Amino acid sequence: MRRKVALILSIMVLGVLAACGKTTTKVDSSLNVAVTDQLGTLDSTKYSDTFSVEAIQNVYEGLYTYNQKNKPVLAAAKSVSTNDAKTVYTYKLRDEKWSNGTAVTANDFVYAWQKLANPKTASPNSQRIDILKNGYDIRNGKMAVNELGVKAIDKTTLEVTLAQPISYLPEVLTGAPFVPQNEAYVKKQGDKYGTDSKHMIVNGPYKLTDWTGTNNKWSYVKNTDYWNAKSVKLTQVDVQVVKDGATAGKLYQTGKIDFSMLANDYVKQYKNEKGFATRKTPLIGYLGFNTKREATGNKHIRKALAIGFNKSSLASKILNDGSSELNGIVPANFVSNPVNGKDYRQEAGDLLAFNKKEAKAEWEKGLKEIGKKGLTIEILGSDTPEAKQVIEYLQAQLESNLPGLTINARNIPIKSRLAATTAYQFDVVYGTWTPDYADPINFISDGGAYHLSTDYKNAQYLKDLDQAKNDFATNPTKRWASLIDAEKQIVGEDAYMVPVFQGAMAYLLNPDIAGIHINPYGTTLFYRDMTIK
Repeated sequence: MRRKVALILSIMVLGVLAACGKTTTKVDSSLNVAVTDQLGTLDSTKYSDTFSVEAIQNVYEGLYTYNQKNKPVLAAAKSVSTNDAKTVYTYKLRDEKWSNGTAVTANDFVYAWQKLANPKTASPNSQRIDILKNGYDIRNGKMAVNELGVKAIDKTTLEVTLAQPISYLPEVLTGAPFVPQNEAYVKKQGDKYGTDSKHMIVNGPYKLTDWTGTNNKWSYVKNTDYWNAKSVKLTQVDVQVVKDGATAGKLYQTGKIDFSMLANDYVKQYKNEKGFATRKTPLIGYLGFNTKREATGNKHIRKALAIGFNKSSLASKILNDGSSELNGIVPANFVSNPVNGKDYRQEAGDLLAFNKKEAKAEWEKGLKEIGKKGLTIEILGSDTPEAKQVIEYLQAQLESNLPGLTINARNIPIKSRLAATTAYQFDVVYGTWTPDYADPINFISDGGAYHLSTDYKNAQYLKDLDQAKNDFATNPTKRWASLIDAEKQIVGEDAYMVPVFQGAMAYLLNPDIAGIHINPYGTTLFYRDMTIK
């Protein structure tokens, strides 16, 4: 009898301990995060905002990912070999599954990359495919998509052929546009693919749940089928959209959220808060133009808008978060000349710096060319506090410095803003953009600019880019000179891409959270490496 009682008591104690352990595990492995805007899409060929990038890179995984030291390492691929010319890479894939149980195959990469290159997709990131053989011609409608330099040798062997050797291929392939997509599943979902959590399957550390496509809350739940699931410590990350900085700060102070980016106007208020931190980033604020419209199609009007506002004052008095003035589309302290070690921005010099007198002259020249005495121009932006503040500042500065100009602001949710810019429903668009790898060409051939590959046809710019990608691919001195020349043309001469500021990030992080991992080229968080002390 005593043995039976002892056994029963032991079972009861173990049950209590197990229950306690289960509760502790749940609490200790969950994270609450605030972000400032909704997701745009989970289709890796359609995104154009940082919130979607963060989601894509937490639920999908490409051939490479970043380790905790921000170095690219193999991920979906378990090995890689290359030919002597460094133009053909052969990847052996891991044995991994999609979240619906089907195998991840080499064809999933072929399909996704061909979709990215296909002009019918109209991907805002299609220029990223130019690194592959025939990529440029395919996205410009000159060749068939099946001629892209990627093919499945068998189910687990992927062959990638480059247009020319590049030293930063692993960094490029960590990017969101290069994650795989399951062809059968995507085609079955049609236009609904990636528009909510019910119409997507993933192969990364987390699954996305409770996202309807328009709501302000969603969750990342640990993907137990992920090939390296044992390394993922957080079982769940609950995300909510909190656009108001004061609300986010209060939620943090009351322990209801563990992490939040901090809006610029709240830096002073929270800089002494436990868990406050800042860091410089290569994020840029930029202006893009609809060149199909008469006014913004005029380069003198664009240049007047580009140099007609005080960037230094914007960074120090309005943003006030460590952001800085930027005179060029490539940010400072981002990448150095591989030959002499000089910072690119320093070597390339200032482009489109604030100059009130010159701005007025350009403005008058532009008005004369289009036969107008004044203009009303709309600046489109997202409805985040930061975007509203920047546009309000631009409105005040430009209307004051350019006689006869009226600026109207239109701030709408990020998803609507992306749709409007894609559909040419804008005059000027303000946005932010972060690079995907450390090379000036990422900014000069992309930089967040809309319709760049279809609408900007300057012959010198295209020649410079082509030489940087091909003729001078292995000649760093000449390649660097070509990139500088290309930037001077598209930014300095034509003001097609206009820098507004170089960003910084301020955030609040629960001190009990360890292993925060921020993408080296932006503000994207990788939740898989985070733990709770």
